Amino acid sequence: MAHSKALNLPDLERTHFVEFEASAIRAQLDRLLLHQTFRNSKRYPALLRYVVEQTLSGNVEQLKERTLGIEVFGRELDYDTNADHIVRSTAGEIRKRIAQYYHEPGHESEIRIDLPAGSYAPEFQWPTPQLITENAVQRSIFWYALGIFCLAGLLAATVWIWTSGHETALDRFWHPVVGSSNSVLLCLGRAPGVERSAAVDSATTTVADAHLDKAHMIGLGDAITLARLTSLLGAKGKSFQVRSELNSTLDDFRNSPAVLIGGFNNEWTMRLTQAMRFTFEGDPKTLVMRIKDKQNPSANWVVDMTMPSSNLTADYAMVSRVYDPTTQRIVVVAAGIGVFGTLAAGEFLTDPQYMELLAKQAPEAWERKNVQIVIATQVINRHSGPPQIVAANYW
Repeated sequence: MAHSKALNLPDLERTHFVEFEASAIRAQLDRLLLHQTFRNSKRYPALLRYVVEQTLSGNVEQLKERTLGIEVFGRELDYDTNADHIVRSTAGEIRKRIAQYYHEPGHESEIRIDLPAGSYAPEFQWPTPQLITENAVQRSIFWYALGIFCLAGLLAATVWIWTSGHETALDRFWHPVVGSSNSVLLCLGRAPGVERSAAVDSATTTVADAHLDKAHMIGLGDAITLARLTSLLGAKGKSFQVRSELNSTLDDFRNSPAVLIGGFNNEWTMRLTQAMRFTFEGDPKTLVMRIKDKQNPSANWVVDMTMPSSNLTADYAMVSRVYDPTTQRIVVVAAGIGVFGTLAAGEFLTDPQYMELLAKQAPEAWERKNVQIVIATQVINRHSGPPQIVAANYW
């Protein structure tokens, strides 16, 4: 199969691939892993995706058998690679499946991802224009088609470079969500005063009772945040479904990337954030609610729910985008201590200017990391001010 010279990191003599190259390689990797030779396995996609991402990030020197065994397959630091050959055997199977994939007709014009024998550093080969053209047209119109192909390729490359160069921080934050082939689940917290016991049995509830069912109610702050998020997803052409925290199940979250709206009123948010650095913590007796920083106990992001509303001057919220190992899906969180915090979280997640501020202070490749942010908003006359980042964590 004719492909151009392999494109790999040592040849390019740089730390990272150009953005449009890396995007094209990731798109090809997704296409490859959806093939029947990979999609029913967990081991093979996990290893191949890891070595590709490390190569694109310039970390080829880390692609050693022991490192892969620890990072990808959870082996102990001192495990015996001679006795446990999971990395070698998995890599061998990956090579067979890659060969099978590219042997099938129809893949000639795609970027080729190879895992050379004796190495765990993948190579990427770009198809030659001649190969693509010969598969698309008869030889009698070869030169005409080649001219059209080159012109189209030039235009496509120009658009590709331009769009990748103009990708915003907001686009990069939401890419793991909107890039999924599944619709997005928007999970709303309970309205103020509605308990979990408010959920009713739809089989025995009358239509009249259903109209009065408080489990279907949502708070105004959550509703405004929902409107912002659905507008964003709609603008990106992403389908979505909306459900209450009361009637969402674990299977729902396993099938879709999700956005959780609400903090103390959303059980799914409380469960997800419990193991993270920033967590919600509340005292049911004093009604003092806070966002706690496990690494900095002196952090004081607190709202006393018993104070007169006219005395409230600040609210706080958590904004997160994390990979949930339980559901194996990306989850975004927009959750305030109070209603003004949730409003600020929704504004932060949908306004490009705030995401640009995040990108400026975030570490390199932050868009491919788990992100957890605490934001503050000033409250004046029961109106929330602009969201401000007060703490952030990336891993």
